[in-house]
Amino acid sequence: MPEGKGSGESDGTFSRTVKHFQGETTLEAEPERVVVISTGQADVMLTLGIVPVGSTSGDGAEMIPPYLSDAFADDSAALEEVTYVGSRFDPDIEAIANTDPDLIVMNNAGKDATAMYEGLSEIAPTVATQGTGLYWKQDFLLLADSVGKTEQAQDWLDEFHADAAEFGDGVSDDPTVSFLRKNGDRSRVFGVASFTGSVAEDAGLARPESQTFTDETSVDISAEQLDQADADWIFYGVQGGDETELTSAPLWPTLEAVSAGQAVEVDDDVFYLNVGPTAARGVLTTLEDALG
Repeated sequence: MPEGKGSGESDGTFSRTVKHFQGETTLEAEPERVVVISTGQADVMLTLGIVPVGSTSGDGAEMIPPYLSDAFADDSAALEEVTYVGSRFDPDIEAIANTDPDLIVMNNAGKDATAMYEGLSEIAPTVATQGTGLYWKQDFLLLADSVGKTEQAQDWLDEFHADAAEFGDGVSDDPTVSFLRKNGDRSRVFGVASFTGSVAEDAGLARPESQTFTDETSVDISAEQLDQADADWIFYGVQGGDETELTSAPLWPTLEAVSAGQAVEVDDDVFYLNVGPTAARGVLTTLEDALG
């Protein structure tokens, strides 16, 4: 749990007052109608067994990404009923109110969070997490506290950490892994302090020197700097799914991972667009399938 945040209450205890990144919010009863505003929060709620009644979507992304539809196929009927409530940076206040929520969750990243929080709080109790992939675990725990499921979230994380460590211990020859994404005209490599980077850290996987930075989540690279994405293994995603946006680059065939047949196209939603626990499990599974 983030320092100074959460309720301190045992699971299932309501009312509870949750301290979060925009103040504190009292929840009189266990939330049943949750609206999610920010990236990865639908993932969190579904992982905890809660189908949100409303959700936003990221730029160029679906409201409920396919990886969540697949992972929670038993909830398919309920997922089809989720109401679209606008973009994560400009949610539709009226649409949110029409879902009659008893909890709204958002994060502080990349927006006027104070203004958004004030507007959402007029509709229903609202809890704000820190946001960004670096903080996905603490955000998971804070959101779990808000719905009275902290122990469930901690158990999930404990199992995930154990599985990641066991996988990493079984990887031989200490290969380096690179994380590369292209969306539109922008290409980026992701460092240690990123969502995918954190999963690699949990497994003890080495990174190429060009991606050992910790002061930024990612670094933009030009077509002429594509060598900064090279490693023993490259895990690359392209928003929209057209891998030729990367693989047709003049320098692509010169990368050692490509020459070795160790460049792996990945689900962009899982690796680079969402920051929830089920996405993290998807990243770990992909790494296991390649390196295990």
